[in-house]
Amino acid sequence: MPGAVVVGLDAGGTTTRATALSLDGRRLGTGRAGGGNPTSHGIDTALGEIRTALRAALDGLDPARIQAGAIGLAGAGRVLSDPAGRAALDQTWHEVGLHCPYTVHGDALVAYASGTSAPDGTVLVAGTGAIAAQVHDRRLDQVADGHGWLLGDAGSGFWLGREAVRLLLTDLDTGRTPDPLGRQVLAGVLGTSEVASRRRDTIDALIQAITRRPAVELAQFAPLVITAALANEPAATALLDQAARRLTETTARIRPVGDHTPVVLGGGLLAGDTPLAAAVRSEVSRRWPSAPVYPAGDGAAAAAWLAALGLPDTGDPAALHTRLVLRCPGHPLAGALS
Repeated sequence: MPGAVVVGLDAGGTTTRATALSLDGRRLGTGRAGGGNPTSHGIDTALGEIRTALRAALDGLDPARIQAGAIGLAGAGRVLSDPAGRAALDQTWHEVGLHCPYTVHGDALVAYASGTSAPDGTVLVAGTGAIAAQVHDRRLDQVADGHGWLLGDAGSGFWLGREAVRLLLTDLDTGRTPDPLGRQVLAGVLGTSEVASRRRDTIDALIQAITRRPAVELAQFAPLVITAALANEPAATALLDQAARRLTETTARIRPVGDHTPVVLGGGLLAGDTPLAAAVRSEVSRRWPSAPVYPAGDGAAAAAWLAALGLPDTGDPAALHTRLVLRCPGHPLAGALS
């Protein structure tokens, strides 16, 4: 379909990104806004951010050129099953001048599509939370974890932060001097890394400060664990190894032994060359030695690719994926394809 343009949008918990792409891979517009997850932010706030990102991506473009669109959205099933929520999403789509058809996908599917064009495979996402999903014929199939901080999310940013605090409390309970990671956590919570002469005072202050905050904020200590692991601190390295095993075990709940389809790693903790990503790649390669492992890329571009697959005469899906997704600036594999 010569001259066709597709638009994709990836609405996450902290950032919403939109992009308009021609089918030859030219990026015609981009937009960025705050978190567009209706589950965590509420439908009105989420739609406002989606609207802002779409308007920026479409700036200077004739909306009539847009032939199809797709939105990657956390909690997509809940939105689609709610007639009022879907109607509000339709209204937002039309308010920015779009009248082409669009589809809504779960964010895990979009993360998978940002790493590979293969119709079948597995995606493992670890950020504040953690979830694994099987993809079959470019549709989400089985899902494991993603149960939230109270009941699951093993190996996630929340899990790492909580375990770092637990290690600190164990050191304080047993009279040991906190290690560098523990001192950083202590300073992050109480503003000082000094332990009171009466240790129980520090323990009580730490517990009270932590429990007064929303529990999910423990994820803010995950970067401290990553930094400490990069400095080869034993406790932090051990935590990352445990997280990698837990994430791989979650994947093994739904991925058969001997599966050779791709595995895509996404989310803030597995994006790029992080110590946790390296540990997870090692665990995945040990369990599924014949499976290629790919990094996730631009979710908005992946959503645009999913939209383009519904158009006639777009050619080979893999070649289209290379043009629209893998060659996008900033994709981890873009340099290898240039």
